[in-house]
Amino acid sequence: MFQDLTIEELLELQRKGEVELIDVRSPSEYAESTIPGSVNIPIFDDAERAEVGTLYKQESIEAAKDKGLEIVSRKLPAFIRAISDTEHARKVVFCWRGGMRSKTSATLASLMGLRMYRLTGGFRAYRKWVVQKLEGISELPPCYVINGYTGTGKTELLNRLEQLGYPVINLEAMAQHRGSIFGHIGTRPNNQKSFESLLIQALIRLENAPYLIVEGESKRVGKVVLPDFIMKAKEKGTALFVEIPFEARVANLINDYNPKDYKEEYLKSFARIEKRIHTPVAAEIRRSLQEEQYDDAARLLLEHYYDPRYQFAMEQYDHGRITVRAVNTDQALKEIMKQLPKLP
Repeated sequence: MFQDLTIEELLELQRKGEVELIDVRSPSEYAESTIPGSVNIPIFDDAERAEVGTLYKQESIEAAKDKGLEIVSRKLPAFIRAISDTEHARKVVFCWRGGMRSKTSATLASLMGLRMYRLTGGFRAYRKWVVQKLEGISELPPCYVINGYTGTGKTELLNRLEQLGYPVINLEAMAQHRGSIFGHIGTRPNNQKSFESLLIQALIRLENAPYLIVEGESKRVGKVVLPDFIMKAKEKGTALFVEIPFEARVANLINDYNPKDYKEEYLKSFARIEKRIHTPVAAEIRRSLQEEQYDDAARLLLEHYYDPRYQFAMEQYDHGRITVRAVNTDQALKEIMKQLPKLP
């Protein structure tokens, strides 16, 4: 038979890479939020879940169980094959509250010879754990805040620092949003629950780091709101302001945002800020976007929209501010590494 696991036991096994985490909830539940690293092998699809739920509410528990058994029995071979095909020998299943769906999944799979575990309390317990953990954080280690005008390659710098082993908290990656009016294009932005799950796991992973590296984000990034302890750590942190030539910033924007693949989306997003820009300039930006002259559009957006907006934000970091001047992102990375304490 299967064995129940606590959240702490699950996360330790996950950290060691010894288990496969399987979310057996419906696709819509999984899409709304899940435990990072899990795969979705639903025991009911959305329509089946709604049907069983209706029977539970309107008829009886027994009617709902009978319908559930009927659904599961006809899809059991495919369901077991899907679980068997996951990478690790040990499998942990969870549903919303550790109830019938995960119990049924774990029982049936264990009867087929698979080594099964069930998360006690399900996703609801995990979500409660995330909230409690975040509420328990009052202060972070010292932070180095990578800041600079739009197009200075801050995201690429964070990614490369992380690859080199530095303790990076990549807030934009967790939010799945680039933090600008166009930041959602080409991505699927995370909601608050998904963001917080990724954030707490990153903070736990880096709990012994002597310092953290973050980007100078505003309070809101896409659909998510940053917790107060992140904002306070940024305000107290050492700001590394990256400066690279204007044309290099334009090139970075074109490379990062890939506008040729999302022309209509960029036009639609630009409409949201068009009235905030001097009318003749806004008309020129729109024309450049329509005619796919994206370099010209990027130059005008930087000069007349982004740079004036970020000037005020940059002035808030006068304390502990270090300017990093470079000709490109490669040089900026080298200069930033000179400012960071060596890791043990």
